[in-house]
Amino acid sequence: MTTSDLPVENVDVLVVGGGPVGLVTAYQLARNLPRSTHRIKIIEQHPKSSQDNYGRAITLFPRSTEMLDQLSLADALAQQCFACRETVNYDKHGNEAEGRGWAFMENMKDTKWDFALVLRQKYQEEVFRKALAKEGVQLDAPYTLVGIEMIEGAEMGEYRVLATIEHGETKVKSVVRCRYLVGADGGRSFVRRAMNIPFDGSSSEDKWVRVDGVIETDLPKPRTYCAIESPTHGNVLWAALDRGATRIGFAFTAERQKAYKVFDEEAAVKEAIASVKPFSLKFKQVDWWTIYVVGQRIARSFFVNDCIFLAGDACHTHSSGAAQGMNTGMHDAVNLGWKLSLVLLGLAKPDLLHSYEAERLPNVQRLINYDKDISRLMTMQLPEGWTGDPNADPNEVLGVVMAEAATFSSGLGIYYEPDSYLNLTQSSDISSVQPGQRAPDVTLQKPATFEATRLQSETPNTAMFYIVLFAGDVPRTKLSLSAFTAAMSAVPWLNNEDTPISCLSVIAGLGGPSAYETLGGIPFGRVFYDGDHSAHMRYGVATEKGAVVVLRPDGWVGTVVELDRDAGQKLERYFARFLLAAAGGHKAEAKL
Repeated sequence: MTTSDLPVENVDVLVVGGGPVGLVTAYQLARNLPRSTHRIKIIEQHPKSSQDNYGRAITLFPRSTEMLDQLSLADALAQQCFACRETVNYDKHGNEAEGRGWAFMENMKDTKWDFALVLRQKYQEEVFRKALAKEGVQLDAPYTLVGIEMIEGAEMGEYRVLATIEHGETKVKSVVRCRYLVGADGGRSFVRRAMNIPFDGSSSEDKWVRVDGVIETDLPKPRTYCAIESPTHGNVLWAALDRGATRIGFAFTAERQKAYKVFDEEAAVKEAIASVKPFSLKFKQVDWWTIYVVGQRIARSFFVNDCIFLAGDACHTHSSGAAQGMNTGMHDAVNLGWKLSLVLLGLAKPDLLHSYEAERLPNVQRLINYDKDISRLMTMQLPEGWTGDPNADPNEVLGVVMAEAATFSSGLGIYYEPDSYLNLTQSSDISSVQPGQRAPDVTLQKPATFEATRLQSETPNTAMFYIVLFAGDVPRTKLSLSAFTAAMSAVPWLNNEDTPISCLSVIAGLGGPSAYETLGGIPFGRVFYDGDHSAHMRYGVATEKGAVVVLRPDGWVGTVVELDRDAGQKLERYFARFLLAAAGGHKAEAKL
């Protein structure tokens, strides 16, 4: 039977893989696209009754949680998680050694989510599936993708992909015809292999073991993110989990492997007990265990044929040494979600989709470079190409590397390079926060009630850009404000309700009973007060000058311009690069 003989369904996007990355990608699309005009389908090869187990990824760092918060997903995770703010590092004698191991986690500030959100993947997926179902999309399982064909002659944005899927139990095949296909199907990705995308990198001879369960111990601080410097099992991970459980993770060296003909759960528990010496450990219950080979690989392309994407482990794999796997996948999903939504809505140029690979690939490469060093150090080996003291203690070097990678690991320092497209530098000295950097979350006050709120709460990720006017001290910026608002009111496409742009004004100080009277006219968008000037200070904006900051839907800064009569033109030039309405308006203005 050929594909032409099989039943066919049409969807806008087929997401392959029902793990966190696939679920969050599908959720964003379902949330942003009208059900009446768009269809999203997500498939998973494993029936949840068999795959819905413990183990796998456990930790979300602050930036990942911020992004999920802007998608209205974080609160449900926080209800169930173990919020880890405390770390400890023990040397081989069981003495605390400060500043090593996971110590950077105690300094993850500048965010409401200033902790590691520890929740096993099983429970995270439940949250994401429920949220997706509320948007009208159910995870279809068990279905396996078994074939991909490209439709000859189809234009970009049309139905270009024929995906053959097979039911895992009945073996009945059908065809999904889609505009776009997202491969979030793990390290052995069928999508990646079917598209012949090279997976560059290597696997080491190192093996690591992870065991989750309920334990008894004499370790002094068991409900922490802990490292134990074992002379036999490397830098051992001890992580407090949700529901009172604990994860123990360690290097299973070639020397230790010699003692076992068969490595099973009993052997994993035995080695876990040995790994945490001099502390005692007893498993009252084992939820899950695994043994795996450590390696680092990266797909040569994340986006091919203008319609097929890779995300998460499908395009990059690494050790769990720095606990970045699911976090990096979340960054992929969020970066892709809003861009694909805007293109499917007909609001953005299809070229916007190429920025997904351009932004994500360099950050994945940074992670791979960190991970290579961290994974070697955790197995008591100095990094490849090490030029320092050949007798250096790998545990001390690991502490230095982890500290250097701290802002990257927390996600708060992850940035996209300034470019001439999405992260456009137009004014370098107006704000200390530059295009391509995370937009800091700051406390604001609502008008009239002066109720406290946060910038990220007021800028949810609904595939919407936000023009944030830092109005400064209004009596001193009044002339600039008038010139700016007059210029912006003359931009016709900005006032179109279909344009994916929302406007906010942040006024330095606490205003009076009326925002209109404080500003001396109609406010620019929704108004918030910066009572103690802390928001202006955090953004490095002078209150006597003000500034205009554009936030991308995913919470990174797009561009910053001066608060003056030229700001409207600069903003129009910025948006015209990728928004269709702005591009049309910009052309019309040029003709005049």
